[in-house]
Amino acid sequence: MRFLYFVFNIFLGYSLRLYFRKIRLVNATKNRFSSTIFVSNHPSAFMDPLIVSVLRKPIIFFMTRSDVFTKWTKPFLGSAHMIPIYRQHDGGNATEKNIASFRKATEILESRRGLLIFGEGMTNDVFERRMKPLKKGALRIGFTALEEGNWKKEIRLVAVGCNYSDPNVMRSDLLIAESNPIILNEYKDQYLENPTRTINELNRKLESALMGVITHIKLETDFEFHEQIMMLTRKGMNPYCFDDQISLEKRWKYSKELAQFLNQYDGEYPSALSELRMDIARYFQRLKVNHITEKALYETHERNLIFILMKIVLLLPFAFLGMIHAFLPTFFVKRFVEKTFKRKVFWNSTKMVITMLAMQLLNLPILFILPDLMGLDFWIIFLYYLSIGLLGLSWYQCRRMIQQLNSLKRSSRSQVFAEMWTERQSLLKRIQEQIHVNIS
Repeated sequence: MRFLYFVFNIFLGYSLRLYFRKIRLVNATKNRFSSTIFVSNHPSAFMDPLIVSVLRKPIIFFMTRSDVFTKWTKPFLGSAHMIPIYRQHDGGNATEKNIASFRKATEILESRRGLLIFGEGMTNDVFERRMKPLKKGALRIGFTALEEGNWKKEIRLVAVGCNYSDPNVMRSDLLIAESNPIILNEYKDQYLENPTRTINELNRKLESALMGVITHIKLETDFEFHEQIMMLTRKGMNPYCFDDQISLEKRWKYSKELAQFLNQYDGEYPSALSELRMDIARYFQRLKVNHITEKALYETHERNLIFILMKIVLLLPFAFLGMIHAFLPTFFVKRFVEKTFKRKVFWNSTKMVITMLAMQLLNLPILFILPDLMGLDFWIIFLYYLSIGLLGLSWYQCRRMIQQLNSLKRSSRSQVFAEMWTERQSLLKRIQEQIHVNIS
């Protein structure tokens, strides 16, 4: 394990556990060393390689788009276990340039290290719960490595599903699920007879395995309907509307099975279900017109405002300290990232990494000032320094709860509140009658 990769694992592990409210691993690989190619979906650009590498045991190397490698960044990225991969649409002779990268990938697999490839090859600017068609690069690398090693070493292919409630929402949830492995050695005879056909067949098998560990909605026209149902039932992976008494794994399964239920119709719904879809869309439009969110409507009816106020009061001292340490880094990093990166899909993960680094660096002087100033032992100040991330999180959570309290007050004064609640209950009953998805 190279030094920078080791440092990133420690530093980013802490950051990611502050960023996500809940993290769950399903069917996770337990071995740190294995000749395995992990093929992942790619819903959130820079966030995806962080979570797949940092939050799981296997030591892995990344196949990374070549345009980020320059003479200045190449040593840095190499130390972080990154290998350039050249794409045809980037120009130049991509096939010839990739020979060296494939050779490096073969060496990694032969040394019993894992390889991470984002099979879709790209990330959309808007977060979507679906899988795009997979490229065949992972299979070509796997079979190339087997040929180079005379088919002696077992090489496995594992689909990894990154399931976010929403990667752009801090304190949202994350579930990483893995498929059962595909052992490429078992296809030796088939591959030697017809490599192209074998790769095509295994790519379809890999696509099916990846669809089994993520929510895959076939039609873009169903994205909103799927999300709105999850919000109303509070059973799925929506980042704002969910029942915390339901485990994250069950919510993930509900999201998947709901997508499968909708996919079976290919957009041609029965009349009753089509009518329900239109009524749900009108309900959410009416919420929007009245400046009410589904979350606020539910919480105004179900939550105790006094309880939220008490939590704010208890959190305030920690939030005040967090504001002292985090305000300037958060403010300047936000401005820098949003001006520098045109694509919003890179914003949150980049802000998370740079903000945490900036907070630790800017607050480093307290290790040398406070022990003498306050007459405290160095180790006490050091422990306080390590808690700065948690204090920053307290500040963030306190701000959210104050916003929540104001939203609940506005919603409770709304004249249409009772009417909207009645309409919501009616829609929920119709969902239960017509959409037969059960996670119990």
